[in-house]
Amino acid sequence: MSNIIDIGVLGAEGRMGGAIIRALRAEPRARLAVALTAPNSVNLGKDAADPAGLSPSGVKLTSDIGEGLQNCDVMIDFSSPRAAIDAALGMHDMRCHSLITGTTGYTPTEEAALLTAAESITLLKSGNFSLGVNMLEALVEMASARLGNDWDIEISEMHHRHKVDAPSGTAIMLGEAAARGREVSLVDKQVLSREGRTDPRAEGQIGFSALRGGGVIGQHDVRLASELEMITLSHEAFDRSVFASGAVVAALWAHDKPEGLYSMRDVLGL
Repeated sequence: MSNIIDIGVLGAEGRMGGAIIRALRAEPRARLAVALTAPNSVNLGKDAADPAGLSPSGVKLTSDIGEGLQNCDVMIDFSSPRAAIDAALGMHDMRCHSLITGTTGYTPTEEAALLTAAESITLLKSGNFSLGVNMLEALVEMASARLGNDWDIEISEMHHRHKVDAPSGTAIMLGEAAARGREVSLVDKQVLSREGRTDPRAEGQIGFSALRGGGVIGQHDVRLASELEMITLSHEAFDRSVFASGAVVAALWAHDKPEGLYSMRDVLGL
């Protein structure tokens, strides 16, 4: 019996979808089995490797999520909140029972719907799949836990001009790490923007700022500042393949795990 894991890609025509298809070419333990794209795509029926600039894969682009879930072991998702939720909810009694999702930009209602699905499937959700970012997350939680509320926390990020959600999923992930370290709720402490004339910064706030421009793949900085000094924890991605490789590693790890909600910290043992 083959030990090769059949992987589906939801959002196969996107930048990350193409990067994952390339990453699968280099992974002997997995193969591309399903490539899902939008129902209005002009490339439906074409080989999934074409948009990624690769030689033919033998897998055609489709918008049929139901059929896709019957033809893979794990689905890797970088699409939209609605598509990710539809895939998660559609896994009941399907061959595919594991969803690896890096989609961001959920509303609170959408996020709740996705997390509810984790009660019956294996759901691994992460705002970022790079090893470096997940190590940064652990360092942020450690620093915020050991430094008092008189140390202000500010998170800044920059991405390419095409990114539509802000703050980024990674920035929110880092903010949640800072909040965990202080044993507070991020929703209660976050400040997403500061415009015009504002009140002085309140103690314990976790601030965010977002920049968009050019082809920047991802830069994240977490600053912890007191009256006398500042610590800056930073990460910069040089190539989108770092996220794709991490997502494939997560898929290989998750395919035989019990139902429940997981993160890259589980994959890495952090």
